[in-house]
Amino acid sequence: LLPVIDHYRQVYDFETIIPVSAIKGDGLDRLLDRLKESLRPGPQFFPLDMKTDQSEVALVSEIIREKIYYHTSKELPYSSAVSVDKMEEIPAKNLLAIAARIHVERESQKAVLIGKRGRMIKAIGRSARLELEKMFGVRIYLDLIVRVEKNWTRDTRALRRLGY
Repeated sequence: LLPVIDHYRQVYDFETIIPVSAIKGDGLDRLLDRLKESLRPGPQFFPLDMKTDQSEVALVSEIIREKIYYHTSKELPYSSAVSVDKMEEIPAKNLLAIAARIHVERESQKAVLIGKRGRMIKAIGRSARLELEKMFGVRIYLDLIVRVEKNWTRDTRALRRLGY
């Protein structure tokens, strides 16, 4: 490692060279300290309490999509989309009811998403619901429906409607 560092020190005029081990994590504290020293204050573009510029509907859709990819891994190609049909707060029950639709292109993809005896869609819904409950701080009722929409990935209107 030292000969490599010496080589780059001669070739480039680095202000600082900090060796870091990706495996052990050695040097990370020193790197972070140096990065913090180098930061300059800039304008505040967003309020301090703002965590994202995405709408709640977009976040819900992305979380469900993430869980689809996590649970189906390579079984399901990237031809699924999620649209949120309804989000309704029910304050008396400290509940947020969400109805979302998962769009796929073929019946075989729908079968993969639903799974044997509904196990896959139940697992997707459960993990999405748990993450959404953490995010919103209320109980979540999540209703997922899988819909076959043939060739939606090649239909401009469908792509626009689904946010692509």
